Amino acid sequence: MATSEVTVAARPWARSDAVLATAITMIAVQLVWKFGLVQRTYFRQDDFTFIARGLEHGLTWDYLMRVDYGHLVPGPFAIQWMMGRLGVYNDMLAHTITISLLGAAGLALLRLLWVLFGARPAILVPLGFYLLTPLTISSLSWWAVVIETLPFQIALPMALSSHILYNRTARFRHAVAAAAWVVLAMLFFVKAPFIPVLAFVLTLGWFPRAARKPVWLLYLAVIAVYAVIFFRQLFTSVQLTNDTVRPGLPDPAIAAGFAWNLLTDSLVPAALGGPWQWRPIGDDYAIAATPPVMAWVSLAVVAAVVTVSVLYRRRAWLAWAALLAYFVLADVVPVMIGRIEELGPDLGGSELRYVSPTATVLAIVLGLAFIPLRGEERPWRRPAAPRLRYAWVPLGVAFAAGSVWSVTAYARLPLGEHVKSYVETGRLALKRAGANAVILDTHVPAKVVYPIFFYDYARVSKVLGPIAPYPVTWARQLTGPVRNPLVFDPQGRLRPVDIVGVTIPQSAGCVPVAGREVVFRLPATLPEGEWTAQVGYLNPTPTSLAVRLGGGQAVVPAGKDFGWTFAPVKGGGAELTIRTVDGRPACIGQIKVGVPRPAKSGTPSPLQPVTR
Repeated sequence: MATSEVTVAARPWARSDAVLATAITMIAVQLVWKFGLVQRTYFRQDDFTFIARGLEHGLTWDYLMRVDYGHLVPGPFAIQWMMGRLGVYNDMLAHTITISLLGAAGLALLRLLWVLFGARPAILVPLGFYLLTPLTISSLSWWAVVIETLPFQIALPMALSSHILYNRTARFRHAVAAAAWVVLAMLFFVKAPFIPVLAFVLTLGWFPRAARKPVWLLYLAVIAVYAVIFFRQLFTSVQLTNDTVRPGLPDPAIAAGFAWNLLTDSLVPAALGGPWQWRPIGDDYAIAATPPVMAWVSLAVVAAVVTVSVLYRRRAWLAWAALLAYFVLADVVPVMIGRIEELGPDLGGSELRYVSPTATVLAIVLGLAFIPLRGEERPWRRPAAPRLRYAWVPLGVAFAAGSVWSVTAYARLPLGEHVKSYVETGRLALKRAGANAVILDTHVPAKVVYPIFFYDYARVSKVLGPIAPYPVTWARQLTGPVRNPLVFDPQGRLRPVDIVGVTIPQSAGCVPVAGREVVFRLPATLPEGEWTAQVGYLNPTPTSLAVRLGGGQAVVPAGKDFGWTFAPVKGGGAELTIRTVDGRPACIGQIKVGVPRPAKSGTPSPLQPVTR
């Protein structure tokens, strides 16, 4: 039998291989670097609300397509629905998803740069910018923002890549792929309709001969369907305030101030490695606190960079104009219409999460402003002077150093440490409380969920109820003879309830009452408000007590023998009156009138907060 040997020569290591290997290494290093921050994050604020809503609803059209304060985000709602059924507050799963999406976003941008400019080392510069920029850092510490913005940062470059391939090949399947990526982005982020606009700018400036009507008709159809669904849901979705959205324009001065601050305090400094300093919002989040001097220096540097690119690179002006238009239309206008009146121009203008997805657009614009496209004819207006060829190196070093400084400064925050401690302490407390415990349904601390923003979703029944291992009775107010009621303290521990206010001590024996009111004078006058009266009794038979404070009265049952009953009353004054409703005799002991609070003298469960 004859045998033959075929020797296949190994393909020589090409420059494209080196560029690809370097790019993938850069993405991997970035993931390792940022994982150190991501693994210290936890769920915060509206994360708890979204997970609670997911647990309350099925995976229905109404649930998925509800517009939440201007955001149509069925993709994130589906993920929150899933999270509620995969451990509720499963931060390890959230971290895994975050890092996976972050890696995919880096690879998607690499693909676009490769398609646009080819396998040249220059593409590592805009890629490195995206991987290093602090623009995206604060968003990585907020789960709800992660699952909105990172899928968008994946879909945007993938859609543009397919669009460019369509321009170059005229194969309609690439146009369909681009439209599919746009649809995917629309499922996750409200800025997705601007992807076709960026595609139009790319075509207009760099592929003018490839303008083909079918692709624009396809994109228009996608945007039209999205617009119909979005605006229908926008005006019919009920918000947490139990009303529908009424979009309106803010005061022009507020709008202008917000736009200027977002540009000068957030976008421009972060594009150069800033903001260098942070202003904490609680323990687990921070907004930009760019020093004023650095804000002006950043503007000057950016102006110089733009000027140089426009002088030497053809159509660089179009790239920067597209970035500015995107900033105004996609970053400024939605916030301006939605919630800038609540936030104010200073606070809102320092929110990097409003411009975090712009990091992808900015990386693309940097490439278009300085790197010739693959096969582009006459890309330069004039030859670059030798001294300018490497002028970007010191700026790149300064950017890298500033980015590391800014990210390191952000990572000094406690991040999710304190909120996770509260939740895990509450989990253990509920486990030890046992079945059928009566727990006062108070609001959680503002560091966990702000009650002024999230209303009932800031109550412990919504935040900690989903992780209770046994059935629990949640009481909005104490009424009647509740036995051993408990309440969560600010650390997430359960303590006995104590009525903090004024006390009428029990005199020798108890005070008999019957069908006529008996007056009990309070040690201090209580102002008008909502109060809880805790009344001790020793009764021969069960009865009902009418407890009155000023103009407010509550009727509550009181059992036989010794016990306590609670009466919620609205009123005020210096006297509390009690009578029995049915005229049966009762005997009243100690009375407390005030507000329910965790008993300082009671033994907490667990003894110490969970800190692991």
